[in-house]
Amino acid sequence: MRLTGLATMLGSAAANQVGAAAGAHAFGALGPAGAMAVRQLVAAALLLPAARPDPRRFTRAQWWPVLLLGAVFATMGLSLYTAIDRIGLGLAVTLEVLGPLSVALLASRTRFDLLCAAAAGAGVYVLVLPGPSSDYAGVALALVAAGCWASYILLNRIVGARLPGVQGLAVATSVSALAYLPVTVTLLVQGRLDGAALGYAAVAGVLSAVPYAGDLIALRTVPPRIFGIFMSVHPVLAALSGMVLLGQGLHAHEWAGIAVVMTVLAASSLRRRSGADGPRTTAAPAGNPSGGSRASWRRGSRTPSAPTATAGSPTAAAPRWSG
Repeated sequence: MRLTGLATMLGSAAANQVGAAAGAHAFGALGPAGAMAVRQLVAAALLLPAARPDPRRFTRAQWWPVLLLGAVFATMGLSLYTAIDRIGLGLAVTLEVLGPLSVALLASRTRFDLLCAAAAGAGVYVLVLPGPSSDYAGVALALVAAGCWASYILLNRIVGARLPGVQGLAVATSVSALAYLPVTVTLLVQGRLDGAALGYAAVAGVLSAVPYAGDLIALRTVPPRIFGIFMSVHPVLAALSGMVLLGQGLHAHEWAGIAVVMTVLAASSLRRRSGADGPRTTAAPAGNPSGGSRASWRRGSRTPSAPTATAGSPTAAAPRWSG
């Protein structure tokens, strides 16, 4: 696993949690659904010009994961925002991270992977120390977001394998924005899309575009189980974002949880040398219709696969960004 993959995942996680804290400031005026509508609209407005996808040329094998990813975006964001509004940022994100951890557990093939996933889960629990809650709806919504996050990890990897750059991601984000169009129109008619709340929701949209693209790039070089383990850093960053942006202080057990999670992440990254768990990649031959930056290698073979690789095959290295 490359250091660039780790750095990309860390940057995506930080942007995600800072964006969640910014979005929380808009709940009072727009509500969770309104904040989510603005967030997805802004994210789509940023990603579409950068990716410039041509949906008319998408095949059926490319369309179905893109549409599913759009549905996951819409459901995950609303369920998490509503959970944050009901039970708070720290507990909501802690419950949500059970999704990536479940991916790590289900995909684990070594005792070390299983130990890392279990230790990260213990660190998450120590971080928040969730007790009995009377708001079962908020807990349930956070668990829905956890299931969506697990689906997001797997679908994002398929989309990254079947479409170049961030084209699939841009279309999926646009699909989710269209799903919130009735909410956006309602807010416009009521005259609520103005002031500081709109600014906070827009910031959340800008910051959400970063993890969307960053996760897609990381998942091209990082196995889903390691990605799932690394996502345990989100409760840590959520606690820090809450402290700085929402005025939420940290207790001793929360700092202890941070130490446990960070230790697990460091051990996981140091254990794996560059390329040990990732796909074997090489430069694409000249004349590759995808621009010469994609090449997928089948396990145990030196035959490059087509850009529309199946979900189970290793995926290509992430393309370089320019401009």
